[in-house]
Amino acid sequence: MKADRVIVHGAHALASSLPISTVEAVALAIRNCSMLTLKAEISQRVPHHQHRDMALAFVDRWRAEAGDVDAVTVSIALQTAALAEQSHKDSQSAELVWTGPETGASFRRTEQAILQLLDAAQHRITLVSFAVYSIPNVAKALVKAAQRGVKLTVIVETPDKLKGENEYSTIRALGQEVENFSTVYYWPKEKRLLSQTNKPGILHVKCAVADGEWLFLSSANLTQQAFTINMELGMLVSGGKLPSQVEKHFEQLILTKQIEKI
Repeated sequence: MKADRVIVHGAHALASSLPISTVEAVALAIRNCSMLTLKAEISQRVPHHQHRDMALAFVDRWRAEAGDVDAVTVSIALQTAALAEQSHKDSQSAELVWTGPETGASFRRTEQAILQLLDAAQHRITLVSFAVYSIPNVAKALVKAAQRGVKLTVIVETPDKLKGENEYSTIRALGQEVENFSTVYYWPKEKRLLSQTNKPGILHVKCAVADGEWLFLSSANLTQQAFTINMELGMLVSGGKLPSQVEKHFEQLILTKQIEKI
């Protein structure tokens, strides 16, 4: 029974951490390859080094702690875990998020919702906001996430406050610890469209994504006022396709250098 638990728990951990296609590739390698060639085959099929290391660690643990479990059973366990993880990701729930006068409606509070997302992250967070100012609880949650190994990507309107414009010194407002842990990007003015009066567009997005599974989307900037006294409306989405779509969209903006690293 202990050997069975090793495989079940290991398969679940792999399926929740790696792309589904990668887990399926590992499962096929385990089913079709001999023990002598298995690790080499996995190394060839899984090019991403972190994903490859996790897959090879799963094989090592199988051999060391559950060697009596045959390859077909291990392969089926991985495929089952991958299917369960895919079903989980495809099922979506959404909650309304609110700051403002109470009416008796059952809405989540804005700060509470974004903190839930930050605390749930295990691998990566993408945080986007026009304005950031005086948000100690969010800053603390970001630092805690970084300390447990979460990759932080922060996208801001500008690197610094610009004279004559209503823009906060966004990255500095997050605090030095968050800045040290984060990869920070901004939207260069020269890459923005201009209005008829030659005013550039602004980065007006306020959202956060965690692990491609959680999405916080709101009218609220990341400011204490938006969390306490403004009237703000948004959503907290878990599961489904929307979180990963938003995450990949910003990844593409970075890859195409529409958004640049500070």
